[in-house]
Amino acid sequence: MTLLVKDVTKRFGAFTAVNNLSLEVPKNEMFGFLGANGAGKTTTFRMILGLLDPTAGSITWDGQEINYTTTNKIGYLPEERGLYPKMKVSDQIIYLARLRGMKKQDILNELDMWLDRFNVPEYKNKKIEELSKGNQQKIQFIASVIHKPTLLILDEPFSGLDPVNVELLKEAVKDLKESGTTIVFSSHRMEHVEELCENLCIMHHGAPVVLGELKTIKRSFGKKNISIHADFDLSVLQSLPGVLKWKKTTEGVHLQVESEGVAEKVFQQIVSIGFVRKFELEEPSLQDIFIEKVGTSYE
Repeated sequence: MTLLVKDVTKRFGAFTAVNNLSLEVPKNEMFGFLGANGAGKTTTFRMILGLLDPTAGSITWDGQEINYTTTNKIGYLPEERGLYPKMKVSDQIIYLARLRGMKKQDILNELDMWLDRFNVPEYKNKKIEELSKGNQQKIQFIASVIHKPTLLILDEPFSGLDPVNVELLKEAVKDLKESGTTIVFSSHRMEHVEELCENLCIMHHGAPVVLGELKTIKRSFGKKNISIHADFDLSVLQSLPGVLKWKKTTEGVHLQVESEGVAEKVFQQIVSIGFVRKFELEEPSLQDIFIEKVGTSYE
């Protein structure tokens, strides 16, 4: 079961929202899909869901075009809240799951399991509007997975969650992947994508500017980060050839350098000055790569 997006373009009049996008997401993979606001992510998601037709190209899941006969196999957690505020949690989930073809008792069994897992069994008979933003997000997540989709699209799934609940949801997402669900995952939090995804696509103005395996992307980026802790002034490193960025931290400095060769020169420079408590060479972060390729950070 593979999600195949092939040569897909979407135009709205003279505006091109997605321009010749091709990507492949195999079964049992969590695929990161990134881009600043207006990059074409949501339009792509809506085409994958069958809500919008591509202007050109094709999208298939498990070799089939996506339409109303295949949507029961797909789950979608939108970035926006999409629940009815006046409905009780149980009524809301039953309604949405019945649309997916589930039987009421099966729905209630699954709902109880998920509410227990998320430590909120007492919310079953509460109205959506009575819940906090974070707990509404948990219910919306349950609504997107209760029918056990084989393809799951998560758009900002951790929005509004505190760190404890982020970890709860993260573990749930990992378990779904392990059980065979293919997941396309979008987030403004780069560290979540780095932790969860092996492959990714960064969109910019409707076109992919980075596409492939995260490890390979990082290696090919070339630039490295260095974290240095020392008890002496490190400002001399700002003017060293090959040092691209210099930022003071509470215990030292954080540098971005052109290559490992420059990192070696930095090390030689500082050990001749005094005692170095930490010198750590790191791969570039996904945030570094995103800013380099897109020229902006997330809003």
